[in-house]
Amino acid sequence: MPNDVKSMSIPLNDLQRVQSAIDEVKSNGSLIRNIFENHADPQTAIEWEVDAAVECFQIFSSRWTIEILAALYIAGDRRFNEMRTLLRGISSRTLSDKLSACQKSGLVDRVVEDGPPVRVSYRLTDHGRSCGKLLGPLIGYMKIQKGLVKGV
Repeated sequence: MPNDVKSMSIPLNDLQRVQSAIDEVKSNGSLIRNIFENHADPQTAIEWEVDAAVECFQIFSSRWTIEILAALYIAGDRRFNEMRTLLRGISSRTLSDKLSACQKSGLVDRVVEDGPPVRVSYRLTDHGRSCGKLLGPLIGYMKIQKGLVKGV
């Protein structure tokens, strides 16, 4: 994130709505964890949870992956060079590799439009959009915690 990011001021009632939605997500997260815990093998429950969490977050912790997913989630379908422009500092080779990895993970589709000229764009799959929606509350929470969103 650029260092010169300024905070956003939104009406206090909107900030309260965001906070309420985040609280609901946190509550649902506890509910989901409790359900899994109730059905887990007591001998391997903790290891299973940690391994599952690591596996789930592995794709998102790879450098540039979260940036690619965020760009496609926020900006919509994009062509390769548009992605490279949005993601300041990424090389063409890295972008190509990361887009391929996102395709293999089922998060991104490569769409080829017949030409001439042939046009290639990238878009989130349903799975990728769902991940974006699930990450949205976490991102909102972090924006509030870092003071990037303030109520007025």
